[in-house]
Amino acid sequence: MNSPFPKSSSTPGEGLIVARLLSDGATSGLSAITYQYPLKLITPSRPSETRSVLVFLLSYGGGLVGGDVVNLTVDVQAGARLSVVTQGHTKVFKSASPDIITSQTMRVDIAPSAALCLLPDPVQPFEDSVYEQTQIFRLAAGASLCLLDWVTQGRTARGEDWSFVRWEGRNEVWSVGSGEADATGGGRLLMRDAVILDSGHHGNHPQMKSLRESMHAMGVVGTLVLRGPLVKSLGEFFLAEFGALPRLGARDFRSDEAKMKDEEGLSPLQKWRAGRLAMEKESKLLWSAANVRGCVVVKFGAPAVEAARVWIGAMLAREGSILQNFGEHALMCVK
Repeated sequence: MNSPFPKSSSTPGEGLIVARLLSDGATSGLSAITYQYPLKLITPSRPSETRSVLVFLLSYGGGLVGGDVVNLTVDVQAGARLSVVTQGHTKVFKSASPDIITSQTMRVDIAPSAALCLLPDPVQPFEDSVYEQTQIFRLAAGASLCLLDWVTQGRTARGEDWSFVRWEGRNEVWSVGSGEADATGGGRLLMRDAVILDSGHHGNHPQMKSLRESMHAMGVVGTLVLRGPLVKSLGEFFLAEFGALPRLGARDFRSDEAKMKDEEGLSPLQKWRAGRLAMEKESKLLWSAANVRGCVVVKFGAPAVEAARVWIGAMLAREGSILQNFGEHALMCVK
């Protein structure tokens, strides 16, 4: 018997977020939010912040099953501000075979004077999982982007230590409009950051280190990308702090008493920096920052997820741009 109802045009894993500036000219809201299993999007019915509109990026069942495909389109219209967070690690469950790939793709357009702050919890790939992630951001003139992308070693409580089959992540930032089109009319590529963590290369090339060995006891690695006027001072802050890091051979041979005496005359920023450097040393956190075609790219790694979370949260809180421009809810995953 034929169904009297038309066939559904929806596709599993498809999602759409459209953020716009409301009629008061100061508050951001959503004009569209749709999703299909396994993707789930939630926004508070009564926003507690007016600086940006908040959306939670989730999945049914608390994670992505082997073979799940998610495609999310985000449109941040002129003047609007959007914050996207999660409610915990994005878990990637095991695949039945290496050929079954779990994937997420996000395509984002940010209009003039609009801004997106994407500060989620890290991705947590389980043992024997296969995951690919692609995130493409197209920024118009005057648009701003704050992007955090990080991945953990897995479930340490179950002994997982980079035990997945493969994890691939790619982030692209494009500049569009203002006559910056390339030969295809797609805009000007500012930055492409690709990371491939593959446990299979050791089997094919036994002379190479295994994935676990090549991570050098790091339990989480990540990338922070900053671009645009709303995060300009934040990018400058990271570059300045990276420039202030002690270089090789810069050991301090003074006694603890001499160090404490000298610290009495330090400015509040210098005292904060000294405390942060001590924390980085104790937690064995490593990081770097560079300016790539107007994008500030920060790379970091730490043996423990919480050490990285505390560090990135402290850096963002100290500088203050994210709190000022997007509100406290944008920072909930890095507290």
